[in-house]
Formats: sequence, C-alpha cells, structure tokens
Amino acid sequence: MSAYDVVLFQGDFITDCGRFRDNEGTPNDLGALGQGYPLMAAVHLQSAMPDAGLRFFNRCISGQRIVDLYARIKADFINLQPSLISILVGVSDTWREFPRKNGVPVPKYARIFRELLNEIRMELPEVKLVLCEPFVLKCGVVTNEWIEEMNQRLAIVAKLALEFGATFIPFLSMFDEAVKKAPAAYQAGDGVHPTAAGHMLMAKKWIQLVKGCRS
Repeated sequence: MSAYDVVLFQGDFITDCGRFRDNEGTPNDLGALGQGYPLMAAVHLQSAMPDAGLRFFNRCISGQRIVDLYARIKADFINLQPSLISILVGVSDTWREFPRKNGVPVPKYARIFRELLNEIRMELPEVKLVLCEPFVLKCGVVTNEWIEEMNQRLAIVAKLALEFGATFIPFLSMFDEAVKKAPAAYQAGDGVHPTAAGHMLMAKKWIQLVKGCRS
C-alpha cells in the first residue's frame, strides 16, 4: 500500500463547516478547510509529519445529499486525483425529508452511494477510501423518525466499507460513548451540527483510524 499525500474530504454540512469557497483550490488553506474536524485532523497530521508533503482539500457543500455528491463526481472527486477520499454523507438525505419531503429514500441512498464508489474505484483504482458513519444525536431537532432512518443509513455505510475495503470511521458509536460523560447537546447542540468539542472527538477518531492507511 503506497502512502497517501492528497487527502480529499467530501460530504455535507458537517464536514463543510463554514469553509471558504474562494481558496478551495489551495491545499492546506485554513479557510478552505472549514472550522471542523477536517481542519483539526489536517493541522495535526501536518504538524506530526512535516516531511510527508500532505495536501488536504475540503470540497463538501452544506445541505448536500448523496445524489448531489454523485453529480459532482468528476469536478470534485476525479479531477483532483486524490490518493485518499474521506466521505461523510447521509444526514442531509434524512433532514431534507423531515419535514420538507426532499430527502433521498434509503434504498436510493444505498444504490447511488455504491455507484459513486464504483466509479471512483474505476477512475482511481489505487485510491484509499474512508467511509464515515453518518449520525444524529437524540436532542434538539432530532426525532425518533430521524433515528430510525439514520440507523438504516449507517448500516449501509458499514456494509459498503466492507464491500469496498474502505476504512470505516464509527462516529455514532464514538458519540454514544461520549454522551455517557456529557449530554448529547454538549457534542451536537441541535442533535445534528457538532459543537467544537464534538468536532474534536471526530478529528481524534479520524486520525486514529486513518493513520493506519499510510505505510
């Protein structure tokens, strides 16, 4: 397994986290990486491995669903020629269903996600894939309906990770442990958007599991 050097974060608002679009073509730009776990993970790894030549990009767009990611596959995945792609998507697919009825049904989510990964593998056969578990926490705007549907989505992501030999990041189980020490709202105030503390937990877990991809 060759070392990764170009790392691409993809997904929705959780990973976008207020990033500046103007500088998105510049690797390691603080504004372009957003204010969440991608920035935290990137600066840690750059500091820990200054000679590795790591280049980090964040091309997430707030509110996007799996169908929106697939529509951007050439411009914002393939053309960047990343050696590692990290994807966290699924919350907007549910959120936009309740109550706006514009979400992506679970079976379609699974089908399009698999098509996305198949096309990535076809175009970038050596790329390392990191699939992050989508999550919501039981507080704020989150209802039991959300949780039931999100459980289906996270099961799909876990299955796809096995199918494609991807590194799986179990964010939900991580937060399940965290809420034993502090309330859910401490990790994600509305149950959906992580707080600074929540993003730091995500960054630590991401680093822990992704560093093993490098050899």
